[in-house]
Amino acid sequence: MTEFDLSTREGRWKHFGSVDPIEGTKPTTKNEMTDLQSTHKDFLFEIEEVGIKNLVYPVLVDQYQTAGTFSFSTSLTKDEKGINMSRIIESVEKHYDNGIELEFNTLYQVLRTLQTNMKQNAAGVDVSGKWFFDRYSPTTNIKAVGNADVTYGLAIDGDKVTRKELTIEATVTTLCPCSKEISEYSAHNQRGVVTVKTYINKDQDIVDDYKNKILDAMEANASSILYPILKRPDENV
Repeated sequence: MTEFDLSTREGRWKHFGSVDPIEGTKPTTKNEMTDLQSTHKDFLFEIEEVGIKNLVYPVLVDQYQTAGTFSFSTSLTKDEKGINMSRIIESVEKHYDNGIELEFNTLYQVLRTLQTNMKQNAAGVDVSGKWFFDRYSPTTNIKAVGNADVTYGLAIDGDKVTRKELTIEATVTTLCPCSKEISEYSAHNQRGVVTVKTYINKDQDIVDDYKNKILDAMEANASSILYPILKRPDENV
């Protein structure tokens, strides 16, 4: 029986079939390496969107920092084989040094950087994150933090905006109509999730508190908004 030594890394490699490294012949410097993604010839058709998704980066939503989940895409002309996806993250990193604020003007600048780095005409982004805001109890006026989910969608072609969307998903309280109908004195409440997706005029500036206005409209159609803190005096409202 052949003796073997598993106490060292080299011994384990040898025992489990690893082979010694060979003397490589392929180039190891960037300038000498073949760049397949930058190959230019007629690939017959262009691709409208190619990119990455589920990229998580810190973002600012109003005064709070949260985690943003990004999907980025660019166009791809028919004379190029592919994109260099690492340049997408490099484009984000250039703006991260200044703090990526989750609002349309900042996202527009990120996309313009992406266009330049990728040498493509069109670029798009969808990013979701938690929006935190102050909420006060109705009578005692005690402050706590509420939250909703927001998703921004933006696409550009050249310097023109081609898509501008905002989605807000919030949780509300609803009074059960069936329970109210059959109950003498009270009925049970339940929570509901309301989602509103807004399609914004591509050339229109939006007011500073647009998220609050949309949330107010959503909660106005519920039985009650959610309060993180309620004291006994608040229960009489």
